Amino acid sequence: MHRDPFIIHQIKSFRYAFEGIFYSFKKGTHFKFQTFSAIVVIALGIIYRITVFEWLILILIISAVISAEAINTAIEEACDVLHPEHHPGARLAKHCAAGGVLILSIAALVIGLIIFIPKIIM
Repeated sequence: MHRDPFIIHQIKSFRYAFEGIFYSFKKGTHFKFQTFSAIVVIALGIIYRITVFEWLILILIISAVISAEAINTAIEEACDVLHPEHHPGARLAKHCAAGGVLILSIAALVIGLIIFIPKIIM
């Protein structure tokens, strides 16, 4: 039986991606918190029956925050491998990546408040 190398490559790529997600979850306290927060927000969306547009916005911001957290983990790991002796440039790279996650997290909080406060008040 002939196996298509492209398909095999794609399957391996998905496996590597899931491996990265699981590693980020296992290693990162913030990744776990972001995932838990996403589950809470999804539950609130179901409870308050948010609109399709609101779901689209929430899915986009949730995936952006969790993706940024995974990228932050990757940057931290790369910096630790390249500069285990606490290089100032590696420290700044880590801080910048964490700052990007913080910006997205604040945006997610604001979006969540805009969507859910009116529904909770009513």
